[in-house]
Amino acid sequence: MLKKLLSYLIPIKIHKVNSALSKTIEITWANGELVLDSQNTNYSYGSLQRILRKGLNHIGFQKIAKMEHILVLGVAGGSVIKTLVDEINFKSKITGVEIDPDIIAIANTYFKLNEIENLEIIIDDAFEFVLKTKDKYDLIIIDIFQDTTMPNFLFEKYFVNRICYLLKSKGIVLFNTMCLTAGHNFRNQNYIKNFNDFNFKIHSIPRIEEHNELIIIEKLV
Repeated sequence: MLKKLLSYLIPIKIHKVNSALSKTIEITWANGELVLDSQNTNYSYGSLQRILRKGLNHIGFQKIAKMEHILVLGVAGGSVIKTLVDEINFKSKITGVEIDPDIIAIANTYFKLNEIENLEIIIDDAFEFVLKTKDKYDLIIIDIFQDTTMPNFLFEKYFVNRICYLLKSKGIVLFNTMCLTAGHNFRNQNYIKNFNDFNFKIHSIPRIEEHNELIIIEKLV
């Protein structure tokens, strides 16, 4: 409790571990809450939870609560899953895909992710998973980072087409991106401009928490 109170004055690191995939993983008390960080950025809770909560709110909490199956690509500490369960009261199935088992172990220890009954965690590469899965989803949340870097495959046409194929009728993609350079801005502009499928609507919510941009893809049929 003392560390929690002191964290309103200064962040207090309570756990640090090295991961082969994510490099440095840290658990810190900050402003009265536990957050999970990589070496250079917030991975779960804190600012990241605020970013994705804004995207979910844009879609509509009531709309999401009625969905049947949500896919989360990039779980980390599970902050968006906590928002779905605790704030939206989502009771149907959540499938979370995370490549790094060390992060899931930490999420289970510090954030009790393994106590969420309607959550299935799959340790796998997101690209490989979307190629294999036979399920269709009402909402696909993409939140994949390697520290401050986003894998190139996320922006490749084949991956985008596959993600859209996995949506149910009227399904939605919520894609969290990071824009740190002019090149990143250009990348996102091209991503949106070149998305010319008439069965979908795409738009963005720019500059959330300064460096993040949310891209939302809605299936119209």
